[in-house]
Amino acid sequence: MSNAITSYPKEKINILFLENISDKAVQQFKQNGYTNVKKISGALSEAELINAVKDVHLLGIRSKTQITEKVLAAATKLQAIGCFCIGVNQVNLKAATKQGITVFNAPYSNTRSVAELVIGLAIMLIRRIPDKNKAAHEGVWLKDAKGSFELRGKTLGIIGYGNIGSQVSVLAEGLGMKVLFYDVETKLPLGNAVAAKSLKELVSKADIISLHVPETPQTKNLINKNIIRNFKPGSILINYARGEVVDLDALAKALQEGQLSGAAIDVFPWEPEKNGDKFNSPLQGLNNVILTPHIGGSTEEAQQNIGEDVSIKLFNFLEKGITNGSHTVPPISLPPVEGAHRILHIHNNVPGVLSAINSSLSSNNINIVGQYLKTNDTIGYVVLDVDKKLSKKALELLKQVKETIKVRMLY
Repeated sequence: MSNAITSYPKEKINILFLENISDKAVQQFKQNGYTNVKKISGALSEAELINAVKDVHLLGIRSKTQITEKVLAAATKLQAIGCFCIGVNQVNLKAATKQGITVFNAPYSNTRSVAELVIGLAIMLIRRIPDKNKAAHEGVWLKDAKGSFELRGKTLGIIGYGNIGSQVSVLAEGLGMKVLFYDVETKLPLGNAVAAKSLKELVSKADIISLHVPETPQTKNLINKNIIRNFKPGSILINYARGEVVDLDALAKALQEGQLSGAAIDVFPWEPEKNGDKFNSPLQGLNNVILTPHIGGSTEEAQQNIGEDVSIKLFNFLEKGITNGSHTVPPISLPPVEGAHRILHIHNNVPGVLSAINSSLSSNNINIVGQYLKTNDTIGYVVLDVDKKLSKKALELLKQVKETIKVRMLY
């Protein structure tokens, strides 16, 4: 069974990768028999996507590509979307769920890359290296200890104590820092980290604040002029999370007035579509500010890890029906069953569908060798292993069940 192929010939499965996804992913698909892989270096507009996805079975994207409801409506053959990045906010998950399209991502693969860079930035900013570097490039010798400090003994405030925030916490303690964190959920501290009771408490005590929160309506402008007033004077802000989390105009004003002594920003409310495009920010030209072009997780190791992680999830879905890690289709993981054909059935989550499936098959004397159902608020996902001799008939019967969204013969 390990060599089982999908019922649909692999060479006829159309795969489209956008945004220069790692060659590791492309190689993995081709090595596994999926030869029809197209790779594009940049993102596509909505109109371009609508045209491009019509015959695509599997789509790979990163953070720039916006998968809207209109794009999904045009993607009539689409089985799965692989987000080769941490977030999935660029995909209309509600629409994808309604269409039974699985959406995977790689929530852990670049955590080390981001965590290391955050620590590096903290060192550069607390030593005021950006100012000294700029002066040296301009021919000015600026050998001065004023305003430069060690990390050791300082307090790092981490907002969002998840996969990345907790790694930053461990690295910071290794450098002798005190760690204070704030999260909306109760989290078990690592090492000697201490949970703050509120966001206001954290920013008032921390010398350096690092953001590690998702982009949600609750986190939009989380760092605004009101909360910045509570920052410890001379503190430093690092945002390598999401662009909408910080009010950049308020941050620029705080830097100009000396409320903050430095900042490092990697993500912005608006970002250029491609390399070389014009970029503007109210933080440009300010002292002790490091601006980077959304490269927090952009290391070769991270991209390879992401390519491998998402590819494996896509393989498991295409060839075994496994949906663990999906943000849309309920998670199911079942080993292959010898002597049976596997059928995947995705339907609207309303009462009576499973009963209708079983009644339809049993009335036609089709033996169900194995069956598993998992639901979420919107859809249900059934994996059925049926008698090989009657699997084609079973497939046709399942397509006729009321509330059916997608049916696929796996093997």
